[in-house]
Amino acid sequence: MPGKLSDVAKKAGVSEATVSRVLNDKPGISASTRAAVLTALDVMGYERPTQLRGERARLIGLVLPELQNPIFPALAEVVGGALAQRGFTAVLCTRTTGGMSEADYVDMLLERQVSGMVFGGGQYAEADAPHGHYLRLLELRLPVVLVNAASENLDFPRVSTDDAVAVEQAFGHLASLGHERIGLILGPPDHMPSRRKQEAFEAAAAKAAVTVQTAHVEHTMFSIEGGQVAASRLLKQGVTGIVCASDPIALGAIRAVRRAGLKVPQDVSVVGYDDSAFMNCTDPPLTTVRQPLEAIGRAAVAMLVGQIDGIPVTAEELLFEPELVVRGSTGPAPAGA
Repeated sequence: MPGKLSDVAKKAGVSEATVSRVLNDKPGISASTRAAVLTALDVMGYERPTQLRGERARLIGLVLPELQNPIFPALAEVVGGALAQRGFTAVLCTRTTGGMSEADYVDMLLERQVSGMVFGGGQYAEADAPHGHYLRLLELRLPVVLVNAASENLDFPRVSTDDAVAVEQAFGHLASLGHERIGLILGPPDHMPSRRKQEAFEAAAAKAAVTVQTAHVEHTMFSIEGGQVAASRLLKQGVTGIVCASDPIALGAIRAVRRAGLKVPQDVSVVGYDDSAFMNCTDPPLTTVRQPLEAIGRAAVAMLVGQIDGIPVTAEELLFEPELVVRGSTGPAPAGA
């Protein structure tokens, strides 16, 4: 360890002598300096001295399913900033193909003695995925918060955008423009937020007296390519409006419309979901349903820190209202449609 004192000191912004005093549990060190040194130690992957291992690090695991969808880096920015304001450091963990699994990340974070974890989308939202690592966290009673809908057997505090309201807003917008053949593109069938969206979609269609068949709902991967394939199937069924479960899916749908020789929004209207970065810069600018990320991220951090501080936090789900943002990808239903 002596050869690494300078690295830890530089990371913590203190002298090597101060690092040495903290590691040897000497008196005369302020609580903030001590926390800075221990956090630097944890972040850099060094083991704490035996006498200091009982303490929880001021580290929070932030586990995300991917970074390609702009909504996840945006969430990480909000959560990371809110944690920093409260004296915590976020450790970002992202699933990659062939890389570490969620369960692997949980093991690693527990070894680092993190104070808690925030999951911003992942296997908890997939009914058929393995959930053993979540059940382990419940048994350990580690502070955890989930962002968006989860499987019913996972009794963690949750903060979510109201999927039902999001679909009602998107469907209502298209219906008000005269669209009667409206399609919905969702994530995989076991994806809990997608299940909620489908229930709301079918209820909205029944209420509007619009005939919506099962064939008007398509499941795909959360990607531009997935959206393109699913939208191509919907176009063959004659839909004039498409509601999408993410902005990348919506961009894929627009690509499919153009590949079919049609125009957006003159022939087909498309609505996204998230209002992630640069959606106002697409061609045409994307009409979408905005998730209130700032409010959701800050609420997640507040609930997590409350648990860390020993304050009872309900395991019920906090629902946040989304907002329809109308831009150029939606317009009146084509004549004769």
